[in-house]
Formats: sequence, C-alpha cells, structure tokens
Amino acid sequence: MDWLIIVFILMLVIAPVMWLKPSPRQKRQQALRSQISKQGVSIKLEKPPLHHFRGTMPAYRWHFPQEGPGPDFLLVRESNASEALAPYYAGWRWRIAPLRPLPNNAEISLKALLERLPQDALVVQSTPYALTLWWWESQTAERFATYLPEFQQLRDALRGHADHPFSQPLQGTGSASSTVRDQDAGLS
Repeated sequence: MDWLIIVFILMLVIAPVMWLKPSPRQKRQQALRSQISKQGVSIKLEKPPLHHFRGTMPAYRWHFPQEGPGPDFLLVRESNASEALAPYYAGWRWRIAPLRPLPNNAEISLKALLERLPQDALVVQSTPYALTLWWWESQTAERFATYLPEFQQLRDALRGHADHPFSQPLQGTGSASSTVRDQDAGLS
C-alpha cells in the first residue's frame, strides 16, 4: 500500500512537467517557423479571412517593398469556399478578384504555386503590403523551403501592380509663382 501512495505522489509531481513538454507536432512547428523566418518570411498567428472561422491560424507573409505595393486579391481553397465564389484554378476560388488583370508572369507563377501547395493551405492573399499564405503547417521546414523561391518569384512579379497607385506627397517649391497659380485656380 505504501508503494501505491509513493507512486501516486510521484505521478502528481511529474504530471505538470509532462504537460509543459512540447509535443512532437509543436517541436516540428517550432523548427519550421524558426527556419522559415530566417528566410525573411514573417509568421504570425492571426484570424484568417474566412467566414465563420473562430480562432487563429498561422499566416506566412512575404512583404512588398514600400515603393512597389502589390494588388488586392484573395483566393480560398474550394473546400472552404462557397459555391457562389468564382472558380479560378486547381481547386481555388476568388473571394476577392484583382481589379486589373495580373501580369502574365505573375499569373503563371500563381497557378504553378496553387498546384503545389499542401491541402491544408486554405487562403492565398495579396494586399498592397504583403503576400500571405494561411495554412496549418502540415509540412517540415525542409519541405516547405521548396516553396520559398516560388513565393518570392510571385511576390516579385506582383510588386508594383497595386490596384490603386499610392500617391506621393506633394512637393512644395516655396516659390511665389506657385502661390500665384494656386490663387488663380482658387485653391487658397
């Protein structure tokens, strides 16, 4: 009977330590995030742009340079999309289609990438600031690293093709002639 009490007490002491130990899946995800973030990809857990989704999901972002923003679009895998959304390619549907047609090299890169993405990749989104992949991290860092050149190629092909060009701030010359022209135009 004493041995049972001792074993029970040891189990109570060891159990919380075992809960803190990362699972094999958590270790794989941690290694994936660490290695991919070293490649210039920012990774955050955020609410994905899916209807009726609760919780957060990993978002992998490739940022556009400030002087070359990207277009706005949102592609959703058919398994998570409504039939009302327009089909695009290889089991993906437009939730938000780009306002202008994508450049030919971007279209080719996007289609090649959509064919290769794992089944747990649910959303590919482009904003003026970044190209984002929303997925459940089912693969190892080595396997996911094979997608990096394609994402970088797509980001480079989309760069500078924003739907609405960003305007540059007005540059004042400080000359009296511009003030006169502004007054003549009724701007002052």
